[in-house]
Amino acid sequence: MDLIQRISEVYKKISHAAMRAGRDPSEVRLLAVTKTVSPQMVKDAIDAGIRLIGENRVQEAEKKMEALAGEIPGTVSWHMIGHLQKNKAKLAVALFDLIESVDSLSLAERIDRYAREAGKMQKIFLQVKLSPEETKSGMSPEELERDIADYLGFSNLKLLGLMTIPPYSPDPEESRPYFRRLREIRDRLIDAGYDLRELSMGMSGDYEVAVEEGATVVRVGTAIFGERVY
Repeated sequence: MDLIQRISEVYKKISHAAMRAGRDPSEVRLLAVTKTVSPQMVKDAIDAGIRLIGENRVQEAEKKMEALAGEIPGTVSWHMIGHLQKNKAKLAVALFDLIESVDSLSLAERIDRYAREAGKMQKIFLQVKLSPEETKSGMSPEELERDIADYLGFSNLKLLGLMTIPPYSPDPEESRPYFRRLREIRDRLIDAGYDLRELSMGMSGDYEVAVEEGATVVRVGTAIFGERVY
């Protein structure tokens, strides 16, 4: 199966999952995770219709953007989806249209400062940690609900939604409670008057379940580009 066929298969599964949940498939956007993927493969995916690109590392993204400068349409949006260190925040603001992995007020404050200096309104998601895994980043639901007004108070941040990464399991159904909980948290915040529409959740092994539970962005790498050597 070639790249175009794999992308088409992912879109088909997204559509079917959305319809099973009574959702409009157009509500769900596919983000291609390009960690370790070559610039040429990124371009091939964009040529095949991908418009959201997700990178885990700031410097790897910078190299790919430089390699592809002038070769990709302006409609392509780059998302930072990996853990963002504060010392990389300035470069992340310069490179990314949206930072999905904001996990603390101190990081948000730094991003806001650099965005203000750059004359930019930086779009962000807040990363929520719903499992006890030490390796996962993110704020607790309690921290989110306590501090949500503070995140919305920054002058140069536009908070659009939430992101989470459940514990890895070969069974996608194991991810469902985490996706459902994030949706419930988002819905509770909407009921409280906060305009948070986006839910970034689901990866190659469980994105169909994520769509069934309300994802608006699914982050898919392996199912598009195949297994990669890290």
